[in-house]
Amino acid sequence: MNTEQALLGGVAAPFDPFADADGDDQVVTKGFVHIRLQQRNGRKSLTTVQGLDDKLDLAKLTKAFKKEFCCNGCVVDNAELGKVIQLQGDQREKVKAFLADEQIASKSMIKVHGI
Repeated sequence: MNTEQALLGGVAAPFDPFADADGDDQVVTKGFVHIRLQQRNGRKSLTTVQGLDDKLDLAKLTKAFKKEFCCNGCVVDNAELGKVIQLQGDQREKVKAFLADEQIASKSMIKVHGI
């Protein structure tokens, strides 16, 4: 019986999966493009695209999305996430196909979140 079990009265200490974490809460997402669906109210939803290269003109890209998908959208500057593209409706698969076809991001670097 080791000292931890002795302190707990012979019961094995519970496993802590986060014990080896370095305490840094930053999520490693460099290079990945994240496409998410956010539910608004009722049937309304937003598709958000983040992680695109800073060299890209996001306003022009948003304009191309709006024309291609027949939806409205904008670029939002988030303090935590940087510049994020918001599109109306569920456009996740269309955005993924568009980014891959135009070679803006490779399919392996695009992460689609949600159902």
